[in-house]
Amino acid sequence: MPQRLIDFDYQQRTRIVFGENSIDTLGEHAAKQGGSRVLLVTDRGIAAAGHAERGRRSLSSAGLEVFLFEGVHENPTSHDVDDCAAFAREAEIDLIVGLGGGSSMDTAKGCNFILTNAGTMEDYWGYGKAKEPMLPLIAVPTTAGTGSECQSYALISHPETHQKMACGDRKAAACVAILDPVLTLTQPESVTADTGIDALAHAVETAVTTKRTPLSALHSKEAFRLIQANLPLVFKNPTDLDARSGMLLGAAYGGMAIENSMLGAAHACANPLTSRYGIVHGEAVGMMLPAVMRFNAAEEVSRQTYCELAQTAGLVEKGAAGEEGSEAFIGCIDSLLCLGNIPKRLCDHGITSDAIPNLATDAGEQWTGKFNPRTLTVEDFQGLYESVLR
Repeated sequence: MPQRLIDFDYQQRTRIVFGENSIDTLGEHAAKQGGSRVLLVTDRGIAAAGHAERGRRSLSSAGLEVFLFEGVHENPTSHDVDDCAAFAREAEIDLIVGLGGGSSMDTAKGCNFILTNAGTMEDYWGYGKAKEPMLPLIAVPTTAGTGSECQSYALISHPETHQKMACGDRKAAACVAILDPVLTLTQPESVTADTGIDALAHAVETAVTTKRTPLSALHSKEAFRLIQANLPLVFKNPTDLDARSGMLLGAAYGGMAIENSMLGAAHACANPLTSRYGIVHGEAVGMMLPAVMRFNAAEEVSRQTYCELAQTAGLVEKGAAGEEGSEAFIGCIDSLLCLGNIPKRLCDHGITSDAIPNLATDAGEQWTGKFNPRTLTVEDFQGLYESVLR
């Protein structure tokens, strides 16, 4: 019997401009948004790589005045957003550009919330809580990872609890996303691995969540196809621009999938590892992903979906049994993690069994776990952590 299709209501909000050196069109696209004073949000590493100056030149050549905020930190908190908003308010900006990884784009979105709707990020935790119009936002990713350029959510950490606050609103989505693979060539090897594995996890998790739709499934499948084919090539040759292009587009498709289907338990498990132990997000997700996939594979629809993705990647023959395909798919994920030198055990980070109860409690409170195809109890989360402890 065919699987029942899930209802959905989707409207594409972001124009996507993809191509080598497309950052040079930033000024052209920004000028069309009607602003004249642009806030360019980035971090010092991106500025040092020359990308911020390249963006500034394009904006200036279009007659726009540019105000550079390069104080973005990894895993930004609401304090970081407040600092950015204060800078933007003083500059009286009327358009925002987020240039960098997910942290830059999330900070830019968060700033937009505060600047236009006042209050604090905690006020927007959830979806659709911004009552006033927001400023036009252009997103320019320099990593192939989060897919934030194609999402209406800002992920901001609570400064005290360190819990990730997903603050979403359709008005927060970028009006334009500029995908320039040339910008990703400057990523350090570790960043390539961490962001690439994060993008891979997005493709895998969105494919099976309880909120998946026929449309998100298309994005998940194409995201996985592109990432699975190109991530090994990028690990082998970081200057392979064709592979970098495939990764960047795959990450964007993953972001589109998240917008419609949310995420699952691997991200719920990863967030406490990042907040409590400072483990980089992509590495934390990578450690937990195979264990979560094996947990989900006990559910028939997820098992069959994994099998279908394995067939798409040519890992098994068409018509292979669900269990065979699912195991091949999980094995493929394991292999990609090995290529990226992602640690597979919590003990590699000095985590002991004493920490697991608190980690499991934190994971159970994460919003992403609510959409996992199999419902998890705190005991289930504890079992997942224990399975990758040593």
